Amino acid sequence: MKKLLVASTSTIYGSGYLEYLLPTLQSFFVNVKTILFIPYARPSGITYTEYTKIAKNAFAKIKIDVVGIHEFENPKEAILKAEAIFTGGGNTFELVNQLYKNDVLLTLKNVLENGTPYLGTSAGSNICGINMMNTNDMPIVYPPSFTTLGCIPFNINAHYLDPIVGSKHKGETRETRIKEFHVFNTMDVLGLREGSWLEVNGDEIILKGDLTARLFQQHKKPVEIETGMPL
Repeated sequence: MKKLLVASTSTIYGSGYLEYLLPTLQSFFVNVKTILFIPYARPSGITYTEYTKIAKNAFAKIKIDVVGIHEFENPKEAILKAEAIFTGGGNTFELVNQLYKNDVLLTLKNVLENGTPYLGTSAGSNICGINMMNTNDMPIVYPPSFTTLGCIPFNINAHYLDPIVGSKHKGETRETRIKEFHVFNTMDVLGLREGSWLEVNGDEIILKGDLTARLFQQHKKPVEIETGMPL
């Protein structure tokens, strides 16, 4: 049975890395001693080692060790043997590119479908959807496919931003971009605001956090999903 935490972000304003999620993570990863970290998204271009150290320092606060997938000679075997898995944020194009390059996307999907606990933040949450086409990231590399894990039956737009009233910025809003997506694609898109996350247990998906999420469906008006509500 799937057991996922799909978070919009790793860090909220005024808080350290994963700090706002630590109480939830402590109960979610109960009895887990070591988490396998997938650092492929490389935020700001940092190395896998640097990124893994950041995750390690955060999880040390709840007495859980972290080991990077790049430290293993066989990444598939690392995923198959993992007690739990965390995929961090960064650039979704590069994350998906490396999952395909290392031939671990299907392996990761299979272990998650079979119940290995998983945390995704930002790009690591984007890949939980049907495809990665609602990422906000620049296409710095060209992955073999935009198809991702499909562990939830819709796409995620992480870091979802509402239009700022009175702003003089004339660029496209997130809602505008998602409307453009829906001209050619039928799958639903969930705009997940900062500090919000989804708890997935089997087929049950519940919105958590203090803020609502915005659900976009083709040919329909967007609707607000209240925290605590199932999707």
